[in-house]
Amino acid sequence: TGKIEGFTNVRELYAKIAEAFGIAPTEILFCTLNSHKVDMQKLLGGQIGLEDFIFAHVRGETKEVEVTKTEDALGLTITDNGAGYAFIKRIKEGSIINRIEAVCVGDSIEAINDHSIVGCRHYEVAKMLRELPKSQPFTLRLVQPKRAFDMIGQRSRSSKCPVEAKVTSGRETLRLRSGGAATVEEAPSEFEEEASRKVDDLLESYMGIRDPELASTMVETSKKTASAQEFARCLDSVLGEFAFPDEFVVEVWAAIGEAREACG
Repeated sequence: TGKIEGFTNVRELYAKIAEAFGIAPTEILFCTLNSHKVDMQKLLGGQIGLEDFIFAHVRGETKEVEVTKTEDALGLTITDNGAGYAFIKRIKEGSIINRIEAVCVGDSIEAINDHSIVGCRHYEVAKMLRELPKSQPFTLRLVQPKRAFDMIGQRSRSSKCPVEAKVTSGRETLRLRSGGAATVEEAPSEFEEEASRKVDDLLESYMGIRDPELASTMVETSKKTASAQEFARCLDSVLGEFAFPDEFVVEVWAAIGEAREACG
């Protein structure tokens, strides 16, 4: 274990972790919170609880697999670590990829047909995979996370530290942003959590990615708008690089509205 400080975003966090353990930042594929396991429900995103413990998952073996796209969808959900690596967050049961035993959740996608995708965002990788022609084999170069500590249990939070109890209420998180300084904020409300979950589900359905931080940003943007049209304009100004289709934006607006009604 090591102590890190002086970071304001995910990329700087990875650099500080690497510095603390004497490795290159590019060795870190992703991080999980409070669990050493490759658990996609515990992924580090844009928010870290003030009592959370970070586990860094580093590069393991590299492998290449050949895939023939016999259907439009491969059955992959892609996310990324915010620092240059896209990896597999979910594999749909019964899908093309699910039938290839060598491909696992947590594998980083390093190259498609020997074309390096290191540095690409998750939505760019998902788009590349969608656009691959059917019936034509292609290769994926994958890097699996190194397996370690399989016998240790998940860390639980302790209530025996009076100093921590004075510092935090347990409802505060450290919010990391791609631009600007990190800030300590109250944990998301019930509405924000429910709305973000719905938006993340839509991101997976429409774009083949999952990104809780992106979903949270979209929910925050919706609070400043009064209509779907105004919401769409704000998204274009804040997240224009994603080029969200109009029907997706309408569904996101509706989903956020449903969450607001459900949570009162």
